[in-house]
Amino acid sequence: MKLETTYQTATTEGDPIPKVLVVDDEPNIRELVQVALKFHGCAVTTSATGMDALALATATSPDLIVLDVVLPDIDGFEVCRRLRASDNDVPVIFLTARDTTSDTVTGLTLGGDDYITKPFSVEALVARVRAVLRRAAKRDATEDGDADDGPTLRVADLELDEEHWIVRRAGTPVELSPTEFRLLAYLMRNQGLMLSRKQLLENVWGWEYAGQSQVLETYVSYLRRKLDPLGPPLIHTQRGVGYTLRSP
Repeated sequence: MKLETTYQTATTEGDPIPKVLVVDDEPNIRELVQVALKFHGCAVTTSATGMDALALATATSPDLIVLDVVLPDIDGFEVCRRLRASDNDVPVIFLTARDTTSDTVTGLTLGGDDYITKPFSVEALVARVRAVLRRAAKRDATEDGDADDGPTLRVADLELDEEHWIVRRAGTPVELSPTEFRLLAYLMRNQGLMLSRKQLLENVWGWEYAGQSQVLETYVSYLRRKLDPLGPPLIHTQRGVGYTLRSP
């Protein structure tokens, strides 16, 4: 986890400075992430415990939280759970030494936006932070009405209103998380096409590589769980290739 000195700053003059809260009980990790993100133009606040993180999340209203799972008081999953229970939808990137599918799914189910394991590349972490901040800014612009109005997408009895963030199948409203919505919208815009895992990760998550395909598979599973009870399956898997959404 060596910090390279060849990084370029992440913001340009006139851009708002993103506020990032870094929560980790290891001082060297906190300092490493803090220095890297400050170098890339972020305003960084740090915390070593879950309870302090909750207090800082309320007091400072960060644009993103880099959150360690293993903390000395309450764990990162509980921090995220309490944030979501209080209607705080700040993006969260989990940072942990755990590298199991069950932990990844737990983090995503609680409303996490990404998951990176230790030891990690600082470049990779900064790239993830940038990607999540871009997605959050785009979502906020859409919700505030500042983005271009999108059309209503339709495939069979499935409708997705990009302007109002509404999804219906056979007339029944379907509640989706922001990431589920983005994934479904991309699949619908490319209906009938076989999309590789790399394409989906790049266009929905903003990653430059397909190194975390289990995240994609988890979200496809979420979509199927919500859409399939309302009609015939629409999302199809081509083993070893990717996914396509098409009419039954």
